[in-house]
Amino acid sequence: MALETVAVTGGNGKIGEAILAEFATHGYDTVNIARGKRREEVSDEFLSTDLLDAGEVYGSIARSDADAIVHMGTIPGPTNHPGFRTYESNAMSSYHVLEAATELGLESVVVPSSINAMGAAYQEAPTDVRYLPVDEDHPVTPRDPYAISKHATEVTADGFGRLPDAPTISSLRYPWVATDEELRETFATNDRTLEGIDEVWHHTTRDVVFSYLHIDDAASIARLAIEADFEGHEVFWAVAADTSMTTDSATLAAKFFPEADVRGSLEGTETLISTDKARELLDWEPERSWRDL
Repeated sequence: MALETVAVTGGNGKIGEAILAEFATHGYDTVNIARGKRREEVSDEFLSTDLLDAGEVYGSIARSDADAIVHMGTIPGPTNHPGFRTYESNAMSSYHVLEAATELGLESVVVPSSINAMGAAYQEAPTDVRYLPVDEDHPVTPRDPYAISKHATEVTADGFGRLPDAPTISSLRYPWVATDEELRETFATNDRTLEGIDEVWHHTTRDVVFSYLHIDDAASIARLAIEADFEGHEVFWAVAADTSMTTDSATLAAKFFPEADVRGSLEGTETLISTDKARELLDWEPERSWRDL
């Protein structure tokens, strides 16, 4: 079945709007399914929807007549809401989208995971890095409500992926996703050597395992995941090809993750998180770097 119409939940948000634009640029009809009022001018149709109401989610996806859906309408972090609200938003809205997409026979679904699924940024314990480069098989040790909800979403997607006639389901583990301006302000205009950062900086949400992703690359992997042809559910790391530092990656690994088993070469400033799986199954390559700004 040819994909013609793609729905994006949370299309009012920064990443959601970029994903809508990505699909529109590539010739798809688009529908923004989001809470409240429309705040973008990209989509062909807007459906105001409470994403925590199973009936509204089902009804809006059915009305959209979408062939596939990218679910971005979740709380992006735990700092501005009670923990149970963050968990509810991320885990339950994803369940509602997956259930409706399966029942309605959609071809493909993308659900939003996060680098925080492995346990990072919002918890007191440091990120538990067992080996480098980190890949999709790396153990996860989430402790805070946001991280736990992202892990729960991946487990939920696993379950739906086992069902007969399940849609293709992709969980995208995004790090901090940034625009040109944000990358320029945070990285390009600052000292990104070891001497220029505090030793705990790598533990913040904008620098977990020294990773990041340009917003255009975040949009392109979502599109390629929708277009991909595989069965069931797969998790993908979606990070830039390089780190957020000018210090070489081997030095970063030795200093910040001395107990991690280095299983591959870390050349230059290449990422400490592997994107091999996304390259192999999605034909995706991150193309943008803060170093070019």
